[in-house]
Amino acid sequence: MIAPLTYLVVALACLLLVGCAFYAWRDRLIDDPLLALTALVEVGLLVLLVLGLFGLDHIDDATEKATFAAYLVSLPLIPISTALLAIKEKSRWAMGSMAVGAFAVAVMALRLQQIWNSNG
Repeated sequence: MIAPLTYLVVALACLLLVGCAFYAWRDRLIDDPLLALTALVEVGLLVLLVLGLFGLDHIDDATEKATFAAYLVSLPLIPISTALLAIKEKSRWAMGSMAVGAFAVAVMALRLQQIWNSNG
């Protein structure tokens, strides 16, 4: 895993979290800048997925390896699903769920880096 990429993804996810929370507070709908930021987060997560799967043998403990692989595979689904929900559901709560999804991405990406570092 490349730590700078992970921290970039976390920073982008936190920026997305703040943007979505602001939109929810102002009762605004999703727009192109938030979708572009979501796409950046998604690209970063896909790169992490590829790099993580190729480096999966770096992790020795079977339990940690399973957790790492599960996080890697499930992480890219979160921004896509929450963005689709925000497009479909035109309400403040859709932006709130997108903010929660961005928070989950940030936490799970940090956990991926923690697992990676503990086996290095």
